[in-house]
Amino acid sequence: MMMIVMHHYVVNSGLLSEMCAAPTSFKSIYLFLMGMWGKTIINCFVLITGYFMCTSRITLHKFVKLLFQLVFYNLGIGLIFLLSGKMPVTLMNIVNILNPIQSVDTGFVSCFLLFYLFIPFLNRLLQGISKQQHLFLGCLGIGIYTVIGTNPVIHVAFNYITWFSVLYVVIAYIRFYGIFREQSVTFWGGATVILILLSVLSVLFLLWFQMIRGREVTWEHTTFFVTESNRVLAFLVSLSSFMFFKNLHVPQNKSINTIAACSFGVLLIHAHSDTMRTFLWHDVFRNVEIYHTSAIYWQVVLVPIVVFCVCVMIDYARIRLIENVYLDKLVSFIQKNRHYCWLANQFRING
Repeated sequence: MMMIVMHHYVVNSGLLSEMCAAPTSFKSIYLFLMGMWGKTIINCFVLITGYFMCTSRITLHKFVKLLFQLVFYNLGIGLIFLLSGKMPVTLMNIVNILNPIQSVDTGFVSCFLLFYLFIPFLNRLLQGISKQQHLFLGCLGIGIYTVIGTNPVIHVAFNYITWFSVLYVVIAYIRFYGIFREQSVTFWGGATVILILLSVLSVLFLLWFQMIRGREVTWEHTTFFVTESNRVLAFLVSLSSFMFFKNLHVPQNKSINTIAACSFGVLLIHAHSDTMRTFLWHDVFRNVEIYHTSAIYWQVVLVPIVVFCVCVMIDYARIRLIENVYLDKLVSFIQKNRHYCWLANQFRING
């Protein structure tokens, strides 16, 4: 999640125009390499979700907990910006605050919430097909979205919900049937290092290629192999790093679990809206201004850590003071009125 914050530090702050104006400067190259991992980490997040959810049940409590968290920050932060004058009071802004689904495209939060509703159906599907059919389904999805999707001359319309479903199929296969070198920490650690180096080299090569061809340098072209979650290096780095950390067998740790429970809240808070992005990266941390000083080298690392820690503390307070008090009551209310709630009835697919 800190890597996602670092990605947003670079791409949502106005730094890209400064970097592409002087692409060969050391600080621009440094920022390209520091901010290139956002889409890769999204894959890691979905792989973690899929690895555990493919063998468990998605309950009404789990979904309401996710929805409650999203609505809480959408309303809370939105109202703060409206009342403080940071966001103009318009009908569209009010609708956006009340509506948890902003778009069904490549916006992670909305798509992840909707993808969550597919999990019970995906589990039934994957449990009802053979190992060979499961393998073919995973290869088909990766073939279309990653192999063909990385080909620059073939256009593949990209949608996060579909891509998350492909990742779910892949990680469920690994959970059910394993994969070669399944328990080898050394193998997956080495593969992760090699793939990270290849990703870095791909950025440096594409930057050099644009320069010698006299083309305008852009973020999309420079980070082509990792700029979308379905691109080949973004997928392979996320899969190999997931396998590496899975096989480390880290023992249960209360502190890790507490922080992990707040990680999604970090995303919901710091990437809430364009108003939040302007407030955070332009008004508070002044990224573009800092770019022209030597402080940018350490700020691109330190600021995401600070943002992460502050957001974790905010979400921890929300969990302790609001979620733990009201969530069970909300779920109980829905269950008592389940005959009038279509959504609650749909979760009966789990038995």
